[in-house]
Amino acid sequence: MNDMVMGAHTGEAGAKDSFTLASGLGTGPVAVDSYISPEFFELERKRVFGRSWLHVGRIDQLPQKDSYFVKEIEICKASVLVTRNEEGKVQAFHNVCSHRGNLVVTDDCGESSRFRCAYHGWTYQSDGSLAGVPDHKNFFDLNKKKCGLTAIATDVWEGWIFVNMQREPEISLKDFLGSYGESFAGVPYGKDHQTLVIEARFDANWKLIMDAFSESYHVPAIHPATLAPGFSHAVHNKYARPLSGQTFGLHCAWSAYGNPEYAPPPNSEVERLACKVDTGGLLGSDFSEEVLQLRAHPAVNPTKEACWSADVTAIFPNFNIDYSTGGYWTHEFWPVAHNKTHWILTIRIPAATSVRHRLQLEHYAARWGEIVLEDVTNCERIQKGLESGAKDVMYLQDGEFMIRHMQETLRKWVNAETVAEAMK
Repeated sequence: MNDMVMGAHTGEAGAKDSFTLASGLGTGPVAVDSYISPEFFELERKRVFGRSWLHVGRIDQLPQKDSYFVKEIEICKASVLVTRNEEGKVQAFHNVCSHRGNLVVTDDCGESSRFRCAYHGWTYQSDGSLAGVPDHKNFFDLNKKKCGLTAIATDVWEGWIFVNMQREPEISLKDFLGSYGESFAGVPYGKDHQTLVIEARFDANWKLIMDAFSESYHVPAIHPATLAPGFSHAVHNKYARPLSGQTFGLHCAWSAYGNPEYAPPPNSEVERLACKVDTGGLLGSDFSEEVLQLRAHPAVNPTKEACWSADVTAIFPNFNIDYSTGGYWTHEFWPVAHNKTHWILTIRIPAATSVRHRLQLEHYAARWGEIVLEDVTNCERIQKGLESGAKDVMYLQDGEFMIRHMQETLRKWVNAETVAEAMK
């Protein structure tokens, strides 16, 4: 693990250290072909998403035995059925009938001990085994034990469900997560959360929207009225520089500054009601017991800065778990094509304890809607600019070290013949 701390006062005079150098990254221009090349995208499909552990859901989506949900992983051309079987074990299968290859489950989620293919009625149990075949006697030496749903390697870390699309994964989830998994073990995620899901499909490479959440350099320019007042300070942090940055092998994280002097503007009456006295962050500051426990974990806001607003943690290749003064949220950045993306933001909100608390949480969610609209609309403009061919490289500053880390890690995996080689 490499980490670097800039401290609370990150004005130009205080910026004497480098996240980039501390992480062992290069400092030169970075090629942009990974954002626009169909050939590079095909390598990502096979060598990155085809070999990595991919997040598909959270354990609370399977609250009891026989619960299930279906996850479409377009870049792997896979429909994945995730179940909790009779014994409570979480498993994943290709959602494909062994008879003629039809998709078996056509709804998104539910509870059932049997899955029946609508084509010819073959039926499977929640552990993937074949339960029934209509007119079985008319087949030729059909061995039902060999005709269950095709299993997908599945593992769970801290309640997050991951799958690996290799038939025999070259690396375990534990080794894949490495020091990230160790550092963030035991983070309390709370119970009975309500979820707010914001999804978007747009014409831009998947890494462009991921990049938007990998640095805060863009905040003063793109988010002048939403994020910038709370994430920057005219004297102490004019350019919204990070408080700290860490790399964990494939994975990385940074902590965002929060302006301790922020106050809602006079004409923002709803925000003024929501952010009264005990709050300070635009991302829904909350001092409930649940959030206090989250903030107390040593990996969250690792420098324990008072002027902290959020942590962004990126699990390679496409999953972020982020923590803030108001709780936590996740991003899934799913490639569809080299210039098309399906992005899913899931905000998890604890149960409100009062009317005012409810208003605070609702404001938190609504503010998120404003912020992501500003980011998403900008991604298509970047894609258009890059596809013009006007630029072969981009120039990254130190606060953008996570983008550089992603680019270097991605190229290792794309160029490596084996996962062991990619992990070096």
